[in-house]
Amino acid sequence: MTADPFGAPSHGNLFATSAMRELLSDTHRCAVMVAVEIALAKAQSACGVIPAESAEEIARALEGFVVDNAALGDGTESAGVPVPALVGQLRKAVGGQAAHSIHWGATSQDILDTAQVLVLHEAVTQFERDLDAVIDGLANLARDHAQTVMLARTRMQQAAPTSFGLKVAGWRAPLLRDRERLAEMKPRLLVAQLGGAAGTLAPLGHSGSEVRKRFAAELGLGLTDTPWHSQRDVLAEFASWIALLGGSLGKIGLDVGLLAQSEVGEVRESGEEGRGGSSTLPQKSNPVSSEILVTLARYNANAVGAMHQAMLHGGERSGSAWSLEWLTLPDMVLALSGSLAHAKRIVGGLVVDRARMSANIDATNGLCLAEAVSFALAQHMHRVEAQALVTAMCVAAMEDDQNLIDLVRAQTDAPVDWDAVARPENWLGDSRVFIENALAR
Repeated sequence: MTADPFGAPSHGNLFATSAMRELLSDTHRCAVMVAVEIALAKAQSACGVIPAESAEEIARALEGFVVDNAALGDGTESAGVPVPALVGQLRKAVGGQAAHSIHWGATSQDILDTAQVLVLHEAVTQFERDLDAVIDGLANLARDHAQTVMLARTRMQQAAPTSFGLKVAGWRAPLLRDRERLAEMKPRLLVAQLGGAAGTLAPLGHSGSEVRKRFAAELGLGLTDTPWHSQRDVLAEFASWIALLGGSLGKIGLDVGLLAQSEVGEVRESGEEGRGGSSTLPQKSNPVSSEILVTLARYNANAVGAMHQAMLHGGERSGSAWSLEWLTLPDMVLALSGSLAHAKRIVGGLVVDRARMSANIDATNGLCLAEAVSFALAQHMHRVEAQALVTAMCVAAMEDDQNLIDLVRAQTDAPVDWDAVARPENWLGDSRVFIENALAR
């Protein structure tokens, strides 16, 4: 057990990437909060709320400022938020008359929420890059294996022939929708927060609206019609998006893990030597990335409920709801970074065993073509009779370990092209068309 599973050195990058851990580090968060305070001073100076020379002095004095995190922690434990202690450090660093202009008319939540959005902006950029890489990799796999015939499995049972390319196209389709969802959500998510103690910006007189506009522009963020201190729906929406994308990636991991089972053996996560090795069983190559994709999907599916609980802000602000958000959202972001990294590894290194897929089809003794046989017979007899005959012969084939098509062929003189029926590649329907449609997006 470790206090920080996502950041423990002994876990390496198993659950999260080092890049995302650095982005969500306390050091980076504090640096972003300082940048927010500087941007606030610049915006207020431009609107005549504080003297121009004060804003210049604040920006100059705080350039490269390093926060004393230990002292900040003491202040956070006392106030419940880090901003009062941070402002105290900033005022001491700036000194003189300009120090009084720091944090003018703002409230702690303005600084923390805006800093969080700026960090999320960087996280989203990483997510988009990694998601595009996974989508592109899956497109290549689907294209390469459009005609690679394999068994479809429904409810954990062998069903009928399909193509591996169609399966991969099915993995990719939700990811395209997840990318569209993110693009549609970003204008709602990446917005500045500035409302002051009660969301009115009363200390700024009638300059509040203009300061908000300049503040947002200074940081490259959008702006809502009103301060959103107690409006947490978009953050809950973002968390839900994280869980959706994690689930889509987890589906890939689950399928790859099942196909990589020794008894199935149709894919391997990677040809990388030593990957997934066992401490005591030399023959094993465990599907590590597949397993972690499932783990992280389930983790975020569970965590998203807490973000919906954190929407319940009483009145204009709630410390309990707000701090629940602090505990939940960062780990969800970290988990998604890990999911995308593992998905990239799988997609980039997946080894597909066409011969094993074909052998597994042959091992069914034609049972996976029962549907094809039934519909072929239905061209020459009543469909109910055809299905009854095929059902009976399926039982016989399993009991006597015989080929289904041979048994059915011996029971009827219907003019069926049995050689054509026996070829699984002839029972793929419009799978090629479906793949082409999917790859056109």
